[in-house]
This record gives sequence, structure tokens and C-alpha cells, in this order.
Amino acid sequence: MGRGKLRIYLGAAPGVGKTYAMLSEAHRRVERGTDCVVGFVEHHDRPRTEVMLHGLEQVPRRELAYRDAVFTEMDVDAVLRRAPAVALVDELAHTNVPGSRNDKRWQDVEELLAAGINVISTVNIQHLESLGDVVESITGVRQRETLPDEVVRRADQIELVDMSPQALRRRMAHGNIYKSDKVDAALSNYFRPGNLTALRELALLWVADRVDEYLNEYRSEHRVSAIWGSRERIVVGLTGGPEGRTLIRRAARLAEKGAGGEVMAVYIARSDGLTSASPKELAVQRTLVEDLGGTFHHVVGDDIPAALLDFARGVNATQIVLGVSRRKSWQYVFGPGVGATVARESGPDLDVHLITHAEAGKGRGLPVARGARLGRARVITGWLTGVLGPVVLALLLNTVDLGLANDMLLFLAVTVAAALVGGLYPALAAAAFGSLLLNYYYTPPLHRLTIADPRNIVALAIFVGVAVSVASVVDLAARRTHQASRLRAESEILSFLAGSVLRGETRLEELLERVRETFGMESVALLERESDVAPWTCAGRVGGGLVVGRPDDADVDMPVGDHMALALSGRVLPASDRRVLAAFAAQAAVVLDRQRLQHEAEQARALAEGNRIRTALLAAVSHDLRTPLAAIKAAVSSLRSDDVAWSEEDQAELLEGIEEGADRLDHLVGNLLDMSRLQTGTVTPLIREIDLDEVVPMALGGVPEDSVELDVPETLPMVAVDAGLLERAVANIVENAVKYSPPGARVLVAASALADRVELRVVDRGPGVPDDAKDRIFEPFQRHGDAPRGAGVGLGLAVARGFAEAMDGTLNAEDTPGGGLTMVLTLRAVDALQAPARLAEPERQVS
Repeated sequence: MGRGKLRIYLGAAPGVGKTYAMLSEAHRRVERGTDCVVGFVEHHDRPRTEVMLHGLEQVPRRELAYRDAVFTEMDVDAVLRRAPAVALVDELAHTNVPGSRNDKRWQDVEELLAAGINVISTVNIQHLESLGDVVESITGVRQRETLPDEVVRRADQIELVDMSPQALRRRMAHGNIYKSDKVDAALSNYFRPGNLTALRELALLWVADRVDEYLNEYRSEHRVSAIWGSRERIVVGLTGGPEGRTLIRRAARLAEKGAGGEVMAVYIARSDGLTSASPKELAVQRTLVEDLGGTFHHVVGDDIPAALLDFARGVNATQIVLGVSRRKSWQYVFGPGVGATVARESGPDLDVHLITHAEAGKGRGLPVARGARLGRARVITGWLTGVLGPVVLALLLNTVDLGLANDMLLFLAVTVAAALVGGLYPALAAAAFGSLLLNYYYTPPLHRLTIADPRNIVALAIFVGVAVSVASVVDLAARRTHQASRLRAESEILSFLAGSVLRGETRLEELLERVRETFGMESVALLERESDVAPWTCAGRVGGGLVVGRPDDADVDMPVGDHMALALSGRVLPASDRRVLAAFAAQAAVVLDRQRLQHEAEQARALAEGNRIRTALLAAVSHDLRTPLAAIKAAVSSLRSDDVAWSEEDQAELLEGIEEGADRLDHLVGNLLDMSRLQTGTVTPLIREIDLDEVVPMALGGVPEDSVELDVPETLPMVAVDAGLLERAVANIVENAVKYSPPGARVLVAASALADRVELRVVDRGPGVPDDAKDRIFEPFQRHGDAPRGAGVGLGLAVARGFAEAMDGTLNAEDTPGGGLTMVLTLRAVDALQAPARLAEPERQVS
């Protein structure tokens, strides 16, 4: 039995209708007679989704007891025993309840697929592992339930379920997604128009990239060389001249006219020395194309039109942008220009744009590149000239008598022509053949290979010597030209490589991609090992093709030191290319070392930050710790004094001062110890389930009773936190709010539920904080504004944020409407961790 096929409905955001679309597809298949069952679909009390489940066979779920509660999960064994043709499995990224067969639902699906069962599932774009950081930066919510991108990429079908942000918000407002008590909070937080628009764009781009991958795989498998214009890709051919900037900007405007347009600038370094690019100008053009959202490519090609067309077809480009030739009219005698050749050979699948520019016609243009040295066509022409030329000349001279001297000059001209066109060997053939014809037809005695006059022997010897000399000089000039052009091409590549170093490009994959493009390889890998007997490991790899495990397995390997090598697969490189390859290999080793040094530098910065904290600690506590100690000591000394008879009221006041000083000292020391634990990474929260209304009131003990207004509903879901850390964090936040609130203004502490989160908002009516200082107030030893010296060491908010993040929460500052500052503490609801099938992510309640 073969492997089953996976179809995924990918949603841009919760509520777009993934589950509804999946159930609709199931009904269509059932009507066609397909054996289709529901492995797991949760309707979340939504009437429309519940109706769609009617008429579909549902496999009974498995019940699991966890933490004094009973939850249901998909019964994988039951689905396998039922062995349907198609199984519906909702929420592919779902985390199973502990005790389940697998940790993740996508692992359950893998078992079904392996058993030959086709699966239809759903997932949201924010659950892809590679997009976690991007989604968090957009929504402010860290997605804990993720699945590897490869699981979705391997799907046989991916269908994007899309909806405009406005339509999705209307669905939310009508109560089709969440219950009415959660609608307002959801619309003002996760479901803001900006969030939904960004998530929608993210989903569209991800699906578009997957479509490109499928298209490239299909073209490769079926050896499709023709260009399929499914997406506008514009290749800009650069020569290194100043007109390149004009071409890049023009190509960018062309790309903007079509959705998803892409610009790829390519500079082709020729090995025949017929180009003279400015490294500085190329660097400027590279920066320009990258600023405009395009990419820059540097490749080597002996024939510029062919290399440009090969590159364009290789990337499935639809348009090529070239500049009008810079040559003057008389220079066209050397052949057509690059633009004309590309336009002639591009075929119907590529549009070629010739753009006018200020450099056109200024006489610096170049003919079409020929092959290395003289080129195959020139060599063939040279042999034809050297062999057939003397024969044709002899036939012509037989009709007219010009004398032996003139005949020799004409044969010498043919030999020189063969040398100029074909090089040394065709010229030698022309000299030898011509001398034989001169001897046979024009040197007495005629029609015999003997020479009667000794002077004719000298003449023929001179003829052969001159012919050989001319051929040698022409061949030597060609070889020197080839060597010079080779060095020029190498210098251009090395200059480009040096420029990338100066620009600080430190990603190993980018450098390896440059190597692959430059030498036209299928894959490039940097291998390393710890010792001579240790196995090779891959430090970085780009491209497809054969996976290389050892340098000996590659088509080309370039050692870098004793325990590192650059391995290339695709073709065997000539020895002349290894010098440039050695420079790339050395740079790859440097980049790898730089990456590791950067990692070590980050660790060193963390240690330096710890030292800075300790230094600042000593400076900060020199006054703030001594102040309460001085007050306590003064009060104790007064009570112990025998010179004054203190009344009971005085004694009580002194004792109250001692108690206040001790409390203040305890608070300062507690914050210092907490900050030290956070800096050293020794904070290990003891997470347990607790109601927020049990912790928050206990955190208000350090502030006056009438200074806080508390609004924490008992109906809130439980939160998974460390009660001690949460109490300390809330206490610091509230005390900070009370400290900056004006007299008589009460601080509001309110909590609400939002999807899989619980938010605690501490609202004050104080002076507020400017936007540029909202992040700075969470740094250690920072006190905003004109806070008095005795107001603390500036650790309260830093400790609160550290504790919040240690409990998988967040703490941020917002402006209070009407003036003031609002601290927003966001915590993970218990249901999101304990029963992810119900509330782990926003889309758990959406179809």
C-alpha cells in the first residue's frame, strides 16, 4: 500500500473559514462515493460548523485524564482500524494532551499517511516554525504551538483560505468567531486591521514561494527549458558602466507594474578580456538594486549573450533589460552588439527591452564576446584559410603570370591571413602547403618538386621563415591576450569578493551561493572536521544535487587548512579556476570563523552586561540601602538611650519607623536579589495553575488600601504561572503606578481574557512616559523623570518584566487615554497549555 496524500487548508488568520472549507470538501467527496470520516474536528459551539458535521461519520475520540480533568483527542488506533479512504484531521499544529500516542497532531497524521490514508487538515500561517519571530513582531503574541515547515511543504496540495481584514472583523463583530464577551478585546488587540493585513500578506507570500518551488521542481523533472511567465522576473544585464543605474531603476518600475515582480541584476565577467568594469560602480549598483528590493548576481561566461540568456532561462525570467550599445557606428564592423544578439536569440518566451541612456554612442561599446583565446569558429576558419586558400590562389595564378616574387608575396599574404584568423597551426599548414605549391607550379623546373636555381631555394626558405614567424607572433599575442583577460576576469571576481568583505557580509550561505553562481555549480558545501580521523561535518551548504559527505566525493574540492574543505558538485573545473576558488574558500573559512566569533562576542557582551549590572549595583545601593539602615539605627539608638524618657506614643512612632525602614530595606534587597537571579539566569519558575484573583490582592499589601481600584473577575480562566514571581511582579508594577499617581487618583488594576491569553492592566493617571522612553524604563537602574533619590534604585519594572518573561508572559507600557501610563501584563491561560485542542491558539475557535 502506498503512502496517503495530504491536503492542507492554510489560513491567513483565525476565522477565515478553514474548517468550514474542509468540511465542505468532505461532503463533496462523500457525494462522489468516497469513504470519508472525521478523525477530529472541533466545532467550538459554532452553529454553522456544527451543521456541516451532520451527515459525516465521526470516529469516536479517545478520552484522557490529565490534572483532574478529562480531555478528548483523536484516537489514532481507531482511525487506523477503520481504514477510511480519507480522514479529516483539524488543527494540524495542535499539541496533544500528555499521555497521547504522539506529542503533536501532525505526528498522528504522519502515521495515517504512512498507512495509506489520505488526510485533509487545516493550519494557520502563524504556526509555521520559521515564521514564529515574524508573527510575534506583528501581533505581539508568541505562538507556542508550531510545526516544522517541512511538514506543510511535503503536502500534496496546499489551498489558501483567504479573507479581507474588513470581512474578517465583520465576522468577529457578528459573533461568528468568539463569544460576545470576547469580541471587543479581540478586535482591539489580535484582530486589529494592521495585524490581519500583515498576516494575510505573509500567507500569500509563503504560498507564492511554495508555488515557485513546485514549479521549479516540475520544470527540472520534466526538463522544461522554455520560460513560463507565471510571474514577472526581470533580469538586468550590467556592464559595470554608469548606465547600469538607469537600467536598474527602469527595471524596478517595470516590476512595480505587475504583482509580485522581481528584479535580478546580473554582471557577467568574461574570460576574453573584452570588458572593463569599475568595481566601485558595480558596488554602487549592487547597493541600488538591493535597496529597490532586487538581488545582485555575479557570474562568469565566455559568451556574454549566451551566458545572459542561460541565466535568464535558469531563473525563469520573463523580461531582460539591456542598455543601448555604447559603440560608435564604425565599431559595428566587429560584429553585432550584445543587445542585438540577445534580442535575436531570446526567442518568443523572453521580452528584451533596450533602454536609452546618456552613455549611448560615446565609443566605449564592445563587440559580442567570443570564446576563450581565438574561439572555435576562428580556428575552423583559420584551417580552411590555411588549407583551401593556397589551392584557390594557385588556381587563380595559373591564369596569369605575375612572376615568382609576386607569387610568393601573395602566398605569404594567405599565410598571414591564416595566422591572423586561426593562429599558429593553420598558419604553419598554409606555409607548408604554399611552399609546396610554389615549388611545384612556379619554380623551375615546373611541375616537379625540385629547384634548379639556388636563389629560389633561398626565396622559399625566407618565405617559410616569414610565414612561421608571423604565425608565431600572432599565436603568442593571442595567448598573452588570453592570459591578460583571464587575470582581468579573476581580478574582477576577487574585487567583488573583497567588496563583499568590506560591506560586512558575514552570512556563510550568501558566500557559498556566490561561489555556486560564479562557477556554475549545482551545489557548494563547506566541510570541516576536528581532527584527521574525525568524520566530516557540513558547516554550510547551498544548492541541490548530490549531498556531499566527504571532499573526495565532490567534483571539485579545495582544502582550507588541515581540517576544512570547500566541496563543489556539478562539473570539473579547469586548473586555471582553482586560484579564484582558493580565494573563495579562504573567505568562506573567514566568514565561518567570524560567525563563531560573533557568537562568542555575544556571550562576552552578556558577561560584560552582568559586570556592568554589578558595578551599577554597587554605585546605586551606596545611598538607597544606607538610608533605611540609618533610619533604623537612629530609631534603635533613641530607644536604647537612657537620657530620654520616651512616652508610649513616641516609642510606638520609633518602632513604626523601624518597621517601615525594615520593610523598605527588605523590598530593596529583594529586588536586588531578584535582579541578580535574572542576570545570572537562575530564575526557574514553578509553574502551576492558579486563579488571578488569588494572587493580585496579595500583591497590593505594600500600597495604601484606598489607592487601588481592583477589577479582576472570578470568571477569568486560570493562568499558568509561578505564584511567587507573579505576586512580586504585580507588586512592583502597582507600587510604581501608585508612586507616580497624583494625590487622590486611584490606580486601576483590571484583568480580562483574550483568546488564549489573560491581560492584567495597571492604569495610572500620572505624568506618563514619552514613547522613546517606554522601553528604557524597563532597564535596570533607570528612574524616569525627577523621581527623588530615595524612591528606589530603579529595579522594580526591570524585575517585573524579567519575571513576566520567565513565566512565558510579556510586560509592556502604553499610554493611558486622557493622560497617564498603563502597564499591560499578558499571561498564558491554563486552557492554552492544558487543553490546546480548545484554546491553545486563536484559531482553535475559528473555522
